[in-house]
Amino acid sequence: MNYWKQLQAAWPGAFRHQVTRTGIVYFFAVMAIALATFVSGNNLLYLILAAMFSVLFISGFVSKLSLSGLEVDVAIPRHVSARRQIRGVLRVKNLKRWMPSFSIQVTGTAETGFAVVLFFPVIPAGAIIDEPIQIYFPKRGRRQERSFMLNTRFPFGFAERRETVTLRHEIIVYPCIDPKPGFAGLLAEVMGEIEMQQRGLGDDFHRIRPYEALESWRHVDWKATAHTGALQVREYSRKQDNAILIYLDLDAPAEMDAAFEAAVDCAAYLAHHLTGMGRRVRFRTQETDIRVPEETDVYTILKYLALVARKPGIEAQRPDRSPEFHVAFGADAARLAALGWGASGNGQSGRLIEIGELVEAVET
Repeated sequence: MNYWKQLQAAWPGAFRHQVTRTGIVYFFAVMAIALATFVSGNNLLYLILAAMFSVLFISGFVSKLSLSGLEVDVAIPRHVSARRQIRGVLRVKNLKRWMPSFSIQVTGTAETGFAVVLFFPVIPAGAIIDEPIQIYFPKRGRRQERSFMLNTRFPFGFAERRETVTLRHEIIVYPCIDPKPGFAGLLAEVMGEIEMQQRGLGDDFHRIRPYEALESWRHVDWKATAHTGALQVREYSRKQDNAILIYLDLDAPAEMDAAFEAAVDCAAYLAHHLTGMGRRVRFRTQETDIRVPEETDVYTILKYLALVARKPGIEAQRPDRSPEFHVAFGADAARLAALGWGASGNGQSGRLIEIGELVEAVET
């Protein structure tokens, strides 16, 4: 196997062809004519043999000329999420001014997200052809190379000539923002907690609700009370909603890699959907602190999550003394709880999620 790879590296052009069944039959026919020619010495057989060799040379030359001068490019959306089918456009351009290309097949690879097989019967000289394709990336991260294989059997189908085209444009693939089991329930719980925190003494009326123990009598709505026969109070929303803090602890061991990936997906899901609802979001790790929409947009968070990696042994942070409702993800829930994450009181409240339990919920 090593000798084969060394030979490919030393003479790559020799492996751009693959002989087809038609080519094998034609080759044996040439050998038979050649043997008969040398045995008999017949001039007519010499002419036939020369014509057959000419056809082989012409086939190789035309197939090479057909693949030359072709450019491939892909137009994709600006924002790409993992494990989500998106539409893109494959663009093939023939740079040759006078000669068209015939019977061209373009094949992508699943590793680069472009598992496509397209066939172009003819690409006119100087023409640009656009074809819609489906793009799918199984994992988050940075993609810098996209490879496509161009091949043709034109004109006679004796051999298949191949050329590899590599595009070097960076693509940042965000984590999956589609809901997994447990993600939608967590989002509903977060929104419920936020609704509870919206009760205040602001200027904007929120709702009329039943009276609760130890509440001030000055908020009682006597008209609604007389109508229902039970004490009702007027509730007001705060003048400005507090941001929702999402904290991701990067301290996770190697054996919890799958759990860390689930936490990254859940954090991306929460950030994307909360900002879509018009909520203010703050995202923190030991490395960054991002506020949306005050400083940037949600795609800054998603880009960070696309490239974030575990950092075993890094020291965790404490929550700020702010009224922000927080959702904290970590491998060691006890350590984060000791620092104050997930605690309620002193104007703070939040949820602490152990990522080991999160990945179990996703798998079930």
